[in-house]
Amino acid sequence: MAEIIKESFERLLKEQNIPNELYSKYQVKKGLRNEDGTGVLVGLTRISDVVGYRKDAKGHVSPSKGHLYYRGLDVEEILRHAEGKRFVFEEVCFLILFGHLPSREEMDKFKAVLSHRYELPTHYLESSILSFPSQNLMNKLQQEVLMFYRYDKYDPDSTNPFDILEKGVNLIAKIPVIVCYTYATKIHYFDNQSLIIHQIDPSLSIAEQILHLLKKDGRFTPKEAEVLDTALVLHADHGGGNNSTFTNVVIGSTGTDLYSTISGSIGSLKGPRHGGANLAVRKQMKAVIKRIGLDATDDDIRMIVDKILNKEFNDHSGLVYGIGHAVYTLSDPRSELLAKKCEEISIEKHRHDEYLFHKRFSEIAVEEIYKRKGKPVCTNVDFYSGLVYDMLGIPEDLYTLLFVIGRTVGWIAHNIEDKLYGGRIIRPATKYVGEKMDYTDESER
Repeated sequence: MAEIIKESFERLLKEQNIPNELYSKYQVKKGLRNEDGTGVLVGLTRISDVVGYRKDAKGHVSPSKGHLYYRGLDVEEILRHAEGKRFVFEEVCFLILFGHLPSREEMDKFKAVLSHRYELPTHYLESSILSFPSQNLMNKLQQEVLMFYRYDKYDPDSTNPFDILEKGVNLIAKIPVIVCYTYATKIHYFDNQSLIIHQIDPSLSIAEQILHLLKKDGRFTPKEAEVLDTALVLHADHGGGNNSTFTNVVIGSTGTDLYSTISGSIGSLKGPRHGGANLAVRKQMKAVIKRIGLDATDDDIRMIVDKILNKEFNDHSGLVYGIGHAVYTLSDPRSELLAKKCEEISIEKHRHDEYLFHKRFSEIAVEEIYKRKGKPVCTNVDFYSGLVYDMLGIPEDLYTLLFVIGRTVGWIAHNIEDKLYGGRIIRPATKYVGEKMDYTDESER
């Protein structure tokens, strides 16, 4: 019986294909991207800005140093001012949500609100998480976010911007806890490990809370917490055009509830071309190190990069994961900032040789790709994030989930902004390029 599906699909491929030249003929912009690779403008925002190239008066694009701005503030400057003084992810959440840097009093009050909301509803852990383990934690998190619809004390369907803000702050606080508890449940039921559930500590920052809940003894170093805090800051937002944020706004524009929009964003982020890329980088680098070793010469690295580009190594995709970005050209500021933290934690963990190898590999990969494509590329945030998480003792199952924890605040902010100032259902058009047919009676088919 399955043959009918296969045969019908093969007929579909043969008779209903869309030739690539039709996209040019009808000026359809694949992936909402212009011919020069820049993105098609689909909205306006005051939340964040991603700068990776310059456009002159004639529209010509030229490469430039990358910058990421949250509410007009350079993220590099934000982190530099907080260096060694305080955890900054919660401060960035406040900035992204409310548009200004908080005073000390505002920050204390906001942290108190978040810490008060760490706690899950009564019996939620037992009834929803422990009783329903899942091998795929991204899918599980989607389910848990949807589950919070029924726990909403007010109107779960309300799309009033202030109500969205209230629900969103609740999710920012609870998602890290859910992530840690679903992981503990997964490794207990599917990996035969001991079930260790730590109590939530309301005195901890979000980065500290994650490490406390994940580590078997609940202990972590100040440097570990600082590095994770930085990673969360760098993932907090990336403009309204990134796939998961655009997904959030598209779904939200229909007037549906926040839980549905966040769940959809998580599904988007799961993909290896988006949030799942950090895991793809980690697998790639493990394979490279296994083949040529950390002591490999530059020529050895150049050889393995060429094999990857020639589809002869790794997953045979021809892609060097962690190198290149849709917007950044000369540099990705997130990658540069995370590389700095990666080096710091590598020294504490006595794994500096791994960091140095990654650095050499990235430099050579950038050179080789430039030789082939003739345009500059750079490492992106995914290149170092997997290595950083591994040095923090965070398992691969959670790499993309940490991206979710960081990005939730951006999703919420854009959702609210679109409701305040956009207000229309997002509905682009497509061009029909098939043929018209006459109906054929069943007896004549």
